[in-house]
Amino acid sequence: MSFSCSKHDDEEIVDCFGESILVELKHTVDAGNSKKINYSIQYAGSKTISKVKWTFGDGSPAVTETGLTTSHTYSAAGTFEVKADVTIESCTVSPKKDIVVN
Repeated sequence: MSFSCSKHDDEEIVDCFGESILVELKHTVDAGNSKKINYSIQYAGSKTISKVKWTFGDGSPAVTETGLTTSHTYSAAGTFEVKADVTIESCTVSPKKDIVVN
């Protein structure tokens, strides 16, 4: 049986496996470079995250990671919509948020 659930928010609680799963997209600005943003996924659930596909909103290619963190350096200031497609076993959750880069 395959489940598919996808919602869009910077914080999501979804029910893919008969349990509530909290997935939250967080970010911090790098102390040494205001255009470098460090991203992380916070996950509260008992299943295994197999991958996270990061889209940074600036036209750069998407990056797929097996861990819950990544960083991206923007070439210009602006507001960018960042999305993380988080695959938890057979379920994909896609939190996104607008990031302001100075």
